[in-house]
Amino acid sequence: MTASPLVSAALLAPHGFFTRLGGVSAGLFASLNCSLSGADDRDAVMENRARAARAIGADPASLLGLTQVHGAEVVTIAADDPVWRTGDGPRADAMVTDRPDLTLGVITADCAPVLFFDVAGGIVGAAHAGWRGAVAGVLEATVAAMAALGARPSGVAACIGPCIRQPSYEVGADLRDAVLAREAASAGFFVSGSRKDRWQFDLAGYCAARLEAAGVGTIDVIPADTLADPERFFSHRRRTLAGGGPIGHQISVIAAPRG
Repeated sequence: MTASPLVSAALLAPHGFFTRLGGVSAGLFASLNCSLSGADDRDAVMENRARAARAIGADPASLLGLTQVHGAEVVTIAADDPVWRTGDGPRADAMVTDRPDLTLGVITADCAPVLFFDVAGGIVGAAHAGWRGAVAGVLEATVAAMAALGARPSGVAACIGPCIRQPSYEVGADLRDAVLAREAASAGFFVSGSRKDRWQFDLAGYCAARLEAAGVGTIDVIPADTLADPERFFSHRRRTLAGGGPIGHQISVIAAPRG
């Protein structure tokens, strides 16, 4: 089986939101695990990452990745900036570049991967948006970093990839309070859960609203639930509910068009 990503018609650049299918990893990491921070065999992970790059027509050596920390830091890679090539990049949760020789990748297993493209400037971005990063402003910071390279927010297209969706995402008062502390109007992204003092959080809808408020011109959402679809997706929450153990991660990648 080959690595076949989900794609968005809104992103007119080579990109893909990959599932867990089409790789070489075994066991609980089967099969397209692309995380270098877990217990999987590194050679297998590097082959999986190479497959993802080739699937969108990119050179595997061009694929970059971050040390993701659930924050709002963005790395900008402009002309002649030094780059890393192993996926063990700086501590940040988003990247932007206008260089067509680079491919940007983010790793997720319930958090939202968000890919960005500005057609006019050939500028791309990739962000890892868990609830903490989204509340902290990682999506707005990504748009701002693209604007610093010359993009107009209204000309940017963004797509929110597969993540844990509201029917699966039960949260406690701590998460809800943190979201509402920033903006009380965000209460609309919560509905009552099946247990007392629990709510179901709409992470994808919250991310879309933050992108809209940042002025992003086109916003797409891929309707896939990572927790509810074990055949296609790794899920941190599913692993937690099962009592722990090793876990793989999906990769989402984007590259600026060449020429």
